[in-house]
Amino acid sequence: SFWLSLPLSPQVPPARCALFDPAFSAREAAALRALGLCLLPENEEGKHGIEGATTLFYMVHCGKALYNNLLWSNWSPAALSKLVIIGNSFQGIEERLLSRILERDYSYIAKVLKGVEEVALPSHPRYLDTFNDTSVHWFPLDKLQALSPEVWDFVEEPMYQDCEDLEIIRKGEE
Repeated sequence: SFWLSLPLSPQVPPARCALFDPAFSAREAAALRALGLCLLPENEEGKHGIEGATTLFYMVHCGKALYNNLLWSNWSPAALSKLVIIGNSFQGIEERLLSRILERDYSYIAKVLKGVEEVALPSHPRYLDTFNDTSVHWFPLDKLQALSPEVWDFVEEPMYQDCEDLEIIRKGEE
């Protein structure tokens, strides 16, 4: 469930790279800090706003709730159009989940499916079972603006009360 957020530019200073994984050991955290990387101080559960900067999120093998929370935290065409995600395929999520579960538990993923562009990363024969579902996702402003205005009206924070298979570590459970 490790994720990385970094602004896109030709050279990103390590201090502008924010990382979080609830499983980081003290030794791992110290090593990452020694490299000059920024470790987020608490578990945001993926609810990380981009604050206007074009930002890349490296979220390989993260739970669906992390993607859903990230989308919710940036739920506007202006913000989403500055977001790039390298992570689990949204098309794969849509194909594997019953539509009623996707819409109930991961509504922000469901609502943005028609506003996202996705390209699968090439698979490597040696790592077929590891990175077989990884894609690059981006959200073109024109596609987002073409979505129904009602899509942007609902901005309720995801809570996951009825979710049976929540694949994230919640704040306070680390």
